[in-house]
Amino acid sequence: MREIVFDTETTGLDPFQGDRVVEIGCVELINHVPTGRTYHQYLNPERSMSEEVVAVHGLTEQFLSDKPKFSQIVDEFLAFIGSDSMLVAHNASFDMKFLNAELSWVGYPPLSCDRVIDTLILARKKFPGSRVNLNELCKRFHIDNSARTVHGALLDSELLADVYLELLGGREPGLILDKKIPVQTIENKSVQIASVQTLQREYREPRSFDVVQDELEQHIDFIKKIKNNLWGVE
Repeated sequence: MREIVFDTETTGLDPFQGDRVVEIGCVELINHVPTGRTYHQYLNPERSMSEEVVAVHGLTEQFLSDKPKFSQIVDEFLAFIGSDSMLVAHNASFDMKFLNAELSWVGYPPLSCDRVIDTLILARKKFPGSRVNLNELCKRFHIDNSARTVHGALLDSELLADVYLELLGGREPGLILDKKIPVQTIENKSVQIASVQTLQREYREPRSFDVVQDELEQHIDFIKKIKNNLWGVE
C-alpha cells in the first residue's frame, strides 16, 4: 500500500479570494514505512503576502520570485503522488481546497476526497478534548520537532508521517512484528527505492505516555459531574 503524506504552505486562507500555494512537501510511505522518497517544491504565487503570513512560513516574495509557477510543476507533482495512492494530511480539507483550486486554474481535474486520510480527524477521535495540532502531537508522541521554528511543507510532512504512524498504533501497526517487509511487496507496486535498508524496522517495546496534567484535571472534573460515580470522586 502506497501513501503520500503531504503539506502545503500558502499566501493566506482562501484560494477563492486569490490566495495561492507557495510550497508543497510530500513524503512517501509503503505499507506505513517511510521509503526515503520525497517531493518538495517552492512556488511563485505571483502575488503579494502580508507580513503575518510570511511570519508563519518564512517565505518572502523576494525568495519566491524566481521559483516556478504551479503550472510548470503540476505534471511532476501529479506523477509523484500517483493516481491511486492514499493522501495523508493534517486538516486535509485546507490543503485539498488549495491544491484543487490550483489544479482547476491550469485545467486539470480535482483530486478526489475519497483518497484522503485526515490525521486531524484521527487525532480528535483518539484524544477527544485535547489539543491536536502538529506541535502538540509531536510532544505527546515524543517526536523531535525542534527544527520546526517556522512552518515548512516538507519538514511538516516528515513530522506528520511519524505522527500518523503513532496514531495508527505505533511503528508496528496491526501487531505486524516482522523486521523486514518482503521486497516483492515493493516490486509489485513498481516503486523505485534507493535502498532496501530504508524498509527495515526494529521491534520496539510498547511505550507509555505521561498523562498531561490539564487533561487529568479535565477528566476529574468530568467524573465529578456523574452522580454516585463508581470511582468515588466527589
